[in-house]
Amino acid sequence: MKTHSITTSILSLANPWFDFLPPSSAAAWATKINDELNTLSHSSNGRIYAFGCLPLSSPVPEIIAEISRLASPSCPFIRGIILGTSGLGAGLDDSALEPVWAALEAEEMLVFIHPHYGLPSSVFGSRMQESGHVLPLALGFPLETTIAFTRMYLVGMFDRYPSLKILLAHAGGAVPALAGRVQSCVEHERGYCDEKGKRVGGPVRTLAEVLRENVYLDAVSYSEAGIRAAVEMVGEDRVLFGTDHPFFPPLEEGKEEWMSVKTNVDAVRAATEDEGTEAILGGNAVRLLQLDTGSLDIP
Repeated sequence: MKTHSITTSILSLANPWFDFLPPSSAAAWATKINDELNTLSHSSNGRIYAFGCLPLSSPVPEIIAEISRLASPSCPFIRGIILGTSGLGAGLDDSALEPVWAALEAEEMLVFIHPHYGLPSSVFGSRMQESGHVLPLALGFPLETTIAFTRMYLVGMFDRYPSLKILLAHAGGAVPALAGRVQSCVEHERGYCDEKGKRVGGPVRTLAEVLRENVYLDAVSYSEAGIRAAVEMVGEDRVLFGTDHPFFPPLEEGKEEWMSVKTNVDAVRAATEDEGTEAILGGNAVRLLQLDTGSLDIP
């Protein structure tokens, strides 16, 4: 943070979160880790806040109880939750997850959707290992997010929960590029129409409406074009700077500057101007997450 003049950060548990824990212990571990995140944030003198994590392998009532606790005064430094794409095991469009979405909407809690599982390795072919993690990270992660979010949209999640707030990782993956194609496919889907061609099924709100009213994107894009696409899709006031820390650290021994962080900062500055730049680099997060940065004493 000091190297890159970052005054305030949002921390979260890294993937795979609590997805691997048995139902008997997940809730207890969620409480323990979320409390530690809140305590760490408290000790930072306003420099650190956190996204909590849910025990998704637990029974739904225990998940909802943790949502309520994280939104209560007992966790004042928790500013949302981070969620993988598997949900309870069947994806974020699983009907069994509906009470969880209802609780998140009721508590006005921001949901940061982040990938972990990627795509089947068979998609990348027999030579995938020759390029290390490039294909899974560069393509698998963003496409995982794209598919998970689109599935949510197609089952009418944002019609039933119109106030739900979603933050998509990696500038929304391919969502900005494919949103128009998704909408066109929805409009032409015969399964959504009666015998006379009248729409009787499918999502009610357009994807453009959902993106402008329910969705925020982080700015972890690494390119000017990616930032421009994100801004064009959701608006300049709904894009938030991110670092990808602790991933993609400097490879050169002794080097302090993170190329990954600098690349994203440069991309934001190239794609925006003046107030828009400052909003994405911090102002949007301060407003959305209600961060108290007014009394910071930065060494």
